[in-house]
Amino acid sequence: MAEKKEGSAAQLSRARRVAPKSAVLQGGVLQGPVSQAQPPDFNTEAYDAIQESPFVAAKDAPLSTFSIDVDTASYSNVRRFLAQGQLPPSGAVRVEELVNYFPYDYAQPTGDTPFSVTTELSQAPWNPQHQLLLVGLQGKQVAAAQLPPRNLVFLLDVSGSMNEPNKLPLLKRSLGALVNTLGERDQVAIVVYAGASGVVLQPTSGDRQAAIREALDRLEAGGSTNGGQGIELAYSLAQHMARPGSSNRVILATDGDFNVGATSQSELFQLIEAKRKSGVFLSVLGFGMGNYKDSTLELLADKGNGNYAYIDSLAEARKVLVAQGGATLATLAKDVKLQLEFNPAHVGAYRLIGYENRRLEARDFNDDAKDAGELGAGHSVTALYEIVPPGVPFDGSHVDPLRYQQPSTPSAGHGDELCTIKLRYKAPSSERSQLSEHVVKREASQLTATSPSFRFAAAVAVFGMTLRESPARGSSSFAMARQLAAGAQGADAEGYRREFLGLLDTASKLRR
Repeated sequence: MAEKKEGSAAQLSRARRVAPKSAVLQGGVLQGPVSQAQPPDFNTEAYDAIQESPFVAAKDAPLSTFSIDVDTASYSNVRRFLAQGQLPPSGAVRVEELVNYFPYDYAQPTGDTPFSVTTELSQAPWNPQHQLLLVGLQGKQVAAAQLPPRNLVFLLDVSGSMNEPNKLPLLKRSLGALVNTLGERDQVAIVVYAGASGVVLQPTSGDRQAAIREALDRLEAGGSTNGGQGIELAYSLAQHMARPGSSNRVILATDGDFNVGATSQSELFQLIEAKRKSGVFLSVLGFGMGNYKDSTLELLADKGNGNYAYIDSLAEARKVLVAQGGATLATLAKDVKLQLEFNPAHVGAYRLIGYENRRLEARDFNDDAKDAGELGAGHSVTALYEIVPPGVPFDGSHVDPLRYQQPSTPSAGHGDELCTIKLRYKAPSSERSQLSEHVVKREASQLTATSPSFRFAAAVAVFGMTLRESPARGSSSFAMARQLAAGAQGADAEGYRREFLGLLDTASKLRR
């Protein structure tokens, strides 16, 4: 992972401006305010620089391997920046997290496989000479009554940096919404950390909601931040609470500003990696602004068999912890990896859009010791590939001829196949992976004939590439994204897609 950070005073000086009323999702439209917090007089937010995937010649490197990503933090964080009247730094814009924020109309799985696979191929809207391949996974929907019992340890940052309206107060209200969904089969414990760590609520039955909320209400912010010590204590308690057949999870809620104890990324990541082997999963909830450490929190979730969301409003908390609580808190499959083999007879070059920090080596696909992402109940995962047909020039195609070997000529075998998709995944309690395989035919649809899911995912990708001024964005623009999205809203029961149109309009005005 690149160590270069975005978030210096020079790059984020815009955040010093007084925030207008911030926005909250109500009925699908942005309405304010979330809080009356204003950006601080200084800014130490940290984002990892993103090195976008280049086009790769299929005849030279036909395999593309990556871990799934169900994180959504980038979208709600981008929304926060736009609601404050400023464009986000490019490192805050992870295109795959923008795309995966939205549910898509993929078929439910059948049989014993915990997810279905959907593919669709059409023209890339931003480059008519290229194609766009959508690969969608849909986790099995599980009724709330059928979810396994939940053993949850809330690991809460109560350090001085959390003493802002959009931090600890919002955190307590967010977890309160989750507590309302718990029952007698569930257990909750609360661990807090500041300069020191401690248990403020011993394991408590989920039907004792008043006692759990009372423990949350008593929390106050103050002191420095010893996150490493809190992590040790929370995982120890989670292992003690674990029961056969239950879902065991630590929910870390923080602004990510660890400043005492294990403070370096490497120390924290090694600690989380060691705890991952205990069978306890991790959810990371990020809060606040000004000193927000996105780069740390994203990688903590990656290393801890977890997921990562940024909570900018109570509405977002309800989405993540209540409406999508099964996906966030109940794991269907872990270490889910994809490997696509492209047929060079029909693919000159390809690039995976986003997933930059989820790329794996080809050999990692069959290595069950290699960590990858988890898929929750009802989760959908979408990946987009931009494909260059054979004979069409692409960036990186002008390479000097080889001296010691002759370039190979692609075989015409498997003439109607564009690529093969292989997936590996493990059951939540297993360390041995299972293999699933799917073939994608080369037949493409006209863009106007594609599904609303395809067009909307393409619209969000256009938005992300335009927002971060991607070198590969082609003719992408906010206007293109809006046109695609407006014609692909579908049922949109929760109003997420309607809200997206408003964000596009805001971003377009700020870019002028």
